Amino acid sequence: MAEGQTPQPSVPRLYPALSYDEPGLAIEWLEKAFGFEAGMVSRDEEGKIVHAELSLGDATVMLGSAQPDRGWLSPRGQGGSVNQTLYVALDDPDRHHDVARAAGAEIVIDPADTDYGSREYTARDLEGHVWSFGTYRPGTDADQ
Repeated sequence: MAEGQTPQPSVPRLYPALSYDEPGLAIEWLEKAFGFEAGMVSRDEEGKIVHAELSLGDATVMLGSAQPDRGWLSPRGQGGSVNQTLYVALDDPDRHHDVARAAGAEIVIDPADTDYGSREYTARDLEGHVWSFGTYRPGTDADQ
């Protein structure tokens, strides 16, 4: 490491955060369709979910209620377009795909092998967020 450089953290510090019109339903759906497990769920005095953390293995995603006044929107009602997607690395995307499809996920791209050595598929969740699941792990040799 070069002098003056700060060591990189050993634990990832990037946690995607999504907005949902109906975060309670989203949590239930993400558990059923994509295999996430809800951890902390924080509600305001009116019972509205303001922050939740879901995990899938060692990955974490955060979500909360859409807040249009802050520019935090669900893709629902945005004409079907999104300005970001999420990618989750896992060992068996075909099995994951089958569970997601059975739970009602809209499959955007069926499982396929890519030219960079990954096996993956893409789906939309119940409010239109786009998720890809596959074997690619950035920063590693795709052949390993």
